[in-house]
Amino acid sequence: MKLNELKPNKGARKKRKRIGFGIGSGHGKTSTKGNKGQNARKHGNKVGFEGGQMPLVRRAPKRGFTNIFKTKYAIVNVSDLNRFENGETVDIKSLIAKRLIDNGAKLVKVLGDGELKKKLIVKVAKVSKKAAEIIKAASGEIK
Repeated sequence: MKLNELKPNKGARKKRKRIGFGIGSGHGKTSTKGNKGQNARKHGNKVGFEGGQMPLVRRAPKRGFTNIFKTKYAIVNVSDLNRFENGETVDIKSLIAKRLIDNGAKLVKVLGDGELKKKLIVKVAKVSKKAAEIIKAASGEIK
């Protein structure tokens, strides 16, 4: 047996159904869709269409709204700042470098959870009162 003599088994290869190629094809005229009705038409249903019943999205109760102008802060706890060396400056770039916040963060807020054992210079958008006390108690600066 040679490669050019190989053939698929009988019935393994089947021609695709050619819909709408005339009455003689066996799949012409109504193109295997039956006569008339919604499913015989060119269009289908919209996503979420429930046969005329009020769709779930419209039945579900709605409440409040989402403020698209809300300012989002990346949050860092004081205890996380212990990764920095003494006297180092803590800003957005250094926090991203240490992987404490995501790369896309624009504003940072430091919260006062934990202890700080190092003297640091903190340059961020916001610092909570408790965090400010902890940083100053460790003889650090907030700018």
